[in-house]
Amino acid sequence: MKTDLAKILSVSGHHGLYRYIAQARGGAIAETLAEGKRTVVDARSRISTLADISIYTAEGEMPLKDVFLALKAHLGDAAAPGSKSDDASLKALFAAAIPNYDGDRFYVSHMRKVVDWYNELVQYASLDFEDEQQKEN
Repeated sequence: MKTDLAKILSVSGHHGLYRYIAQARGGAIAETLAEGKRTVVDARSRISTLADISIYTAEGEMPLKDVFLALKAHLGDAAAPGSKSDDASLKALFAAAIPNYDGDRFYVSHMRKVVDWYNELVQYASLDFEDEQQKEN
């Protein structure tokens, strides 16, 4: 099954990723990728779709989809280091997978989120992403 990053949500103050289900009166109905538990996410929460997130590189911004694919190309079938890994190993991973990342604006705290999201997608969804062109047709 292909993963649509426009329907995968990151919610501030909540751990993990969520799959968008439907609009609710007070926000959105989403379910956790890990357990599949449904919850109503308050409209006041900061909700971001993974399709809208990018990282800074020397050439500009790189969409998260491309970051995930670069990590997969570098790691193969191995899991990414966990978010509890030391700073040096995270920086080394991103330097190898995305050598042109902007170290002045893409911080280790961002790297921790990205590897957490990567590992969660590998475990509970897929890194086979839907194409925007295929969705429009």
